[in-house]
Amino acid sequence: MIPSISWKNIWRNKARSLVVIIAITLGLFGGLFSGAIFKGMSERRVKEAIGKETSHIQIHQPKYLENPEILFSIKDAENIIDYVESLPGVKAATSRMKTTAMINSSSSSSGVNVLGIDPLKEKEVSELYTALYDSIQIIDKLGITESDAIQTFLTDSVGSYFQTKSRNPIFIGEKLAEKLKIKVRSKIVLTFQGTDGSLTGGAFRVCGIFRTENSLFEEMNAFVLNNDLERLSAFPDNEAHEIAVLISDNGVLDSTIESLQAKYPDLEVNSWKELQPDVAMLNDMMDVTMIIIIVIILLALGFGIVNTMLMVVMERVKELGMLMAVGMNKLRVFSMIILESVLLCLTGAVMGMFISVVFVEIFRTHGIDLTIFMEEGFEALGFGAVLYPTLSIDFYLEVTFLVIFTGVVASIYPAWKAMKLNPADALRTE
Repeated sequence: MIPSISWKNIWRNKARSLVVIIAITLGLFGGLFSGAIFKGMSERRVKEAIGKETSHIQIHQPKYLENPEILFSIKDAENIIDYVESLPGVKAATSRMKTTAMINSSSSSSGVNVLGIDPLKEKEVSELYTALYDSIQIIDKLGITESDAIQTFLTDSVGSYFQTKSRNPIFIGEKLAEKLKIKVRSKIVLTFQGTDGSLTGGAFRVCGIFRTENSLFEEMNAFVLNNDLERLSAFPDNEAHEIAVLISDNGVLDSTIESLQAKYPDLEVNSWKELQPDVAMLNDMMDVTMIIIIVIILLALGFGIVNTMLMVVMERVKELGMLMAVGMNKLRVFSMIILESVLLCLTGAVMGMFISVVFVEIFRTHGIDLTIFMEEGFEALGFGAVLYPTLSIDFYLEVTFLVIFTGVVASIYPAWKAMKLNPADALRTE
């Protein structure tokens, strides 16, 4: 009976109730949609960091992390990889040789991290091969339709992921290519330290250019064949500077690290959170930040609800006195006012969440393209300029709880005022 009466009471003054409902709807929609954008950015950054930059776990020689010199390598890398891949939940693992080098073109030079990789094994732990510069969009813009012309254009503009017969191929980022003013098939020279401490190097030819959402990663990293880097630096076989591990489920991340630390106590085993603490912090803080945003919005709306419910009580003093005079106890009056507030809040919340779900689903598929406005700014921070908002069901449930809590808290004082009414005095009120 009380819920039915409370619902009908809401619509006794339709204009006032609609204003409150619309305010709650727009407030929650704004909070949820902005939160979805930030959450989508965070999740995409984590996906990019794991998929193209670090993988889930990396293993190093402890001294290498303090001072990345070529001599600080992991011995017996192949056996370590075999053990890693035997652990439950591990998808793949691969070794990398890594050194700091000076890269020189005919126009410019720069410092760069050079990673020697096995392209086939690298594909199993990294999605970098999928980041080959996307010229399909350029083809569409230029209106190229003939298959032979398309193939020639793709080969000349972006090359391939080590699918070349050229000697000493190198795979570089777009930002580094722009800095050095080079393109596919351009010749560059790498100079780095050999195992004997002397400077060595060699000429390489650009086989492909990749593009990621992190311009700093593009500018600071270049990839070559492991065999080429070993040969030029006289690096021993079956050794590596880094072993990258990709797992199938985040739930086994901690247990996998514990197993590796127990098996190889002399090596340093780090998760992606330790390797990129800024990304981990952003991901961990995002849910808390979103809740704080919603709480601030509901806090502001709460004052409006208090005012509305006080007006409701003041307008119905005589009516409330009559209800108490005919036998409705004060607790029921208190409950009725509380329930009116909660139903008012929930009505606005349901509408706000419904609209946000619709918008989030639309833009999660198509994205919000800000490339024209702030592509360089976003990519300098490691984010893509196309935003894909996302929110989990759990977050909507948390917001629902907060809305109910806000409705209850905001109506306590008005309900208390109603409960304190004297029936005899209330009936004499005009």
